[in-house]
Amino acid sequence: MTKVSDEIKEQLSLEQVVEHIRWSDGLVPAIVQDVDTREVLMMAYMNRESLKLSLESGETWFWSRSRQELWHKGATSGNVQTITSLKYDCDGDTLLVEVKPNGPACHTGAVTCFHNEIIGLPEKSADKASNEADAASASTNSSSESRFEVLAELESVIAERERERPEGAYTTYLFDKGVDKILKKIGEEASETIIAAKNKDNDELRLEVSDLMYHLLVLLQERKLPLDDIMSELSRRHERPRRD
Repeated sequence: MTKVSDEIKEQLSLEQVVEHIRWSDGLVPAIVQDVDTREVLMMAYMNRESLKLSLESGETWFWSRSRQELWHKGATSGNVQTITSLKYDCDGDTLLVEVKPNGPACHTGAVTCFHNEIIGLPEKSADKASNEADAASASTNSSSESRFEVLAELESVIAERERERPEGAYTTYLFDKGVDKILKKIGEEASETIIAAKNKDNDELRLEVSDLMYHLLVLLQERKLPLDDIMSELSRRHERPRRD
């Protein structure tokens, strides 16, 4: 295993955690958050051993209550989570794990496990929450670069997958199968995007468009066409005189 960085060790040692954590039946909830987007990706449980492995490897390990065994996030899918910081809350009964994810967190393929929205908030509360979310989004995405940073990161991850071909990774599977398989998946995702739009289901549309964009980026990597070239083409089109 690769040793975790000195920075993480300085932030939190295993001895400090064991001393300060309020373990419940030997477990503690661990909230996993994307360090760049600040999106909450998932919640799982850690025991002392999985916490030790997380600190030693620099990647997330958890304890499965259903299978009663340790599990390394991304061991089979390739969607590992590289830890950038690990903290515990004021009560010592919850961990916050900030990570750089190398793929979706959810087993469904969604970026985050928290993609099932519960509707029915009182109108005023919903409006207030929406306004606050809009304000936060405007602040966070103050430039086009920050808005689309995730695309550049995803392009980089896909290129790394093509170079290293980690066993069990879905992206590796696509590159191994070749361009015909990639094109087939793009066709499938485009069709599912159309269906979601026709059904006027924006939650489903969001997921399908995300899948479509991912497979398009895989195609661009296979063809060695940089995303920057696409952005430049769009920029040139925008600068042309309008005819409408």
